[in-house]
Amino acid sequence: MTYLSFKPAWWLPGGHVQTLWPALLRRTISPVTRRERVELPDGDFIDVDWAGEAGPIVIVLHGLGGSLDSHYARGILRAVAARGWRGALMHFRGCGGEPNRLLRGYHAGDTGDLASFVALLRQREPHTPLTAVGYSLGGNVLLKWLGEQGDDSPLAAAAAVSVPFDLGAATARMRQGFSRIYDQRLLRCLQDALTRKSAVMDLPWDAAAIAAIATLREFDERITAPLHGFRDAEDYYDRASCRSYLPRINTPTLIVHAADDPFMPLSVVPLAHQFSATTCLELSPSGGHVGFVSGAPWAPRYWLEARIPEYLSLKLTVPVQPRGVARL
Repeated sequence: MTYLSFKPAWWLPGGHVQTLWPALLRRTISPVTRRERVELPDGDFIDVDWAGEAGPIVIVLHGLGGSLDSHYARGILRAVAARGWRGALMHFRGCGGEPNRLLRGYHAGDTGDLASFVALLRQREPHTPLTAVGYSLGGNVLLKWLGEQGDDSPLAAAAAVSVPFDLGAATARMRQGFSRIYDQRLLRCLQDALTRKSAVMDLPWDAAAIAAIATLREFDERITAPLHGFRDAEDYYDRASCRSYLPRINTPTLIVHAADDPFMPLSVVPLAHQFSATTCLELSPSGGHVGFVSGAPWAPRYWLEARIPEYLSLKLTVPVQPRGVARL
């Protein structure tokens, strides 16, 4: 375990403000992207937003309810393109702005679509270096998949940020104190997505039943678990959490986490012996949930957008010529 040299902005003290400021008040940035629709083996689809024209590929996995509109997604795509690489934001099913075709959606332990997308990229460009970055739920998906792959992982390197290693503990934390605002925000995202889907297909739940769900855990109990083959929310959390897969990761992997992450207790972070030898955990006393903002109020810096490309560049086996430096 390494303790970071990250220095949080003095004007954003504490995990809550580190989390909320970039999510709500960060200046909108618009990386140049092009969209690709990827057909899946089961007849469904995912949408992928590409940034950059050539070079190694960085797959980006967003968090629960995330998309290209998420501040961290836009930021890392811009940073990746500035290095002369290609970023590929893989929207989970139904997150690209259009409901997916099937009744099922996505969840924190669903690694199948990532596997399909990686296989497609390998088929298209067998010699292009591949890396991946996952945020929050997307980080859980990435780490679980890397553990499933073990020695067979085709990635040169990976990075994961603010990962809910224990999904049950994370949802419990978000029902406490001020963190309930995150529970309600994520719940509304899921409810809104399900309501939009009800306009294009018949669902087992009517609008009133969807609106009556009061917490994220209740949503997982009533919707996520039965929809994806889990017995209940507890079974979903146990089987979908990445924690038990960590020792099997054989890909160079950076994990960045903050001790004051308001989405989960610090106790969810595994101990050093629970990580594989190829994994580097960087733990910061502060940074919030996918925050890590430093700098002055008039010139905030988004530290993750420098640290993640820096780490990945050390693991890539081909020389990359920067095309300019992104202002983070």
